[in-house]
Amino acid sequence: MERTGSIMGGRILSAIIPVGLGLIAVILGNFPISFLGGLVPPPLLVLMPIYYWAIVRPDLMSPFWIFVLGVLQDLFSGGPPGVWAASFLVTYSLIDNQRDMLAGLSGVGAIIGFAICALVACGAAYFIVTVYYWHFPPLAPVTAELAMTVFVYVFGVFVLGGIHHRFVGPLRSDF
Repeated sequence: MERTGSIMGGRILSAIIPVGLGLIAVILGNFPISFLGGLVPPPLLVLMPIYYWAIVRPDLMSPFWIFVLGVLQDLFSGGPPGVWAASFLVTYSLIDNQRDMLAGLSGVGAIIGFAICALVACGAAYFIVTVYYWHFPPLAPVTAELAMTVFVYVFGVFVLGGIHHRFVGPLRSDF
């Protein structure tokens, strides 16, 4: 009976960590402090846990949670409602269809895989905003956000991997 309780506790904790990291990323990514004086837009921090966990543990980062994180990103960023929710779901569909290929990438290839998915997310958001406002917004802010997101991912993937190997991986059970 005691083992059953620890297994259930481990499952709950391992299920909370990916979504919790997404929530933290939404909050940090939209925090009203700029370390670079507003010269560049903040990176899409929430896309990093979405991408990582959708590849490594898709059972813990389902489309429902991606939608929730997208809605929260929409609310905190102050943009039109549904832009990031839809963009993240489009990106998730790409990740889901190409999971085996993306999971097999390493080194620079893994960064390029993330960059492509980030490009899809930013491109989908750009397209949705274009349709929403019926004109083309400037490309420079979206391009800068894409570049910052990919640059920060280079470091963020080490944090996500460390959390996965330290907390989520050992809590996995075969039941």
